[in-house]
Amino acid sequence: MPRIRLGVNIDHVATVRNARGEIYPSPLRAALLSEKYGADSITIHLREDRRHINEKDLKEIKSKLKIPLNLEIAATQEMLKIAKKQKPSFICIVPEKRKEITTEGGLNLNYKKHFLKKLIKILKKNGSRISLFIEPSLKDIRVAKEIQADCIEIHTGKICNAINKKKSYKNELNKIKKAVGLASHLGLEIHAGHGLTFESAKILSKIKDISEFNIGHFLVGESIFIGLKSAIKKFKKII
Repeated sequence: MPRIRLGVNIDHVATVRNARGEIYPSPLRAALLSEKYGADSITIHLREDRRHINEKDLKEIKSKLKIPLNLEIAATQEMLKIAKKQKPSFICIVPEKRKEITTEGGLNLNYKKHFLKKLIKILKKNGSRISLFIEPSLKDIRVAKEIQADCIEIHTGKICNAINKKKSYKNELNKIKKAVGLASHLGLEIHAGHGLTFESAKILSKIKDISEFNIGHFLVGESIFIGLKSAIKKFKKII
């Protein structure tokens, strides 16, 4: 079985920095230490309101990082322009609402579908691997294939919330298994992310054909207590 990759999302290092308008803690330092401690890629989300990561962070991290940078962006002309210029190794297109605290669900692939297809084509030609952040929906997976994404990232928020609250997660797990099965059959690379903890990552890592987990909020939070190195090493061992 191929080794599952761990992408470390460092957005919330920037959240802590921005809470006081300081220059610390440094997202660049977090990225380079995560690389040193075994991360396979670094994820950052450049939001339209720049609530955590900003362009300076993006440029610095992109210039110093030796492992792939996974840039999360909304499907907008502004973000297309930035992504074309920076040329990150990986790009994940995500939904974005100004008032949400965090990403609340997967992309609506039927909204501005023509623009999304065009955006994917441009960014792939520019040298980036393109992923779409979607719900574990068979319909959405077929659309993702149709508009020529390289990968899908399954939104795991619902199953993670159920696991955290000690509720039944069987139905959500079955949805994800079916989604992974179809995506694999269609030749899409499969990633998973959102709300993952040690417990939920352990459960989902047993599903064959998920090749990458992107984990941020819990990992950064846990690092306060056990350190960044230990948090990354523990996730690597689990998956």
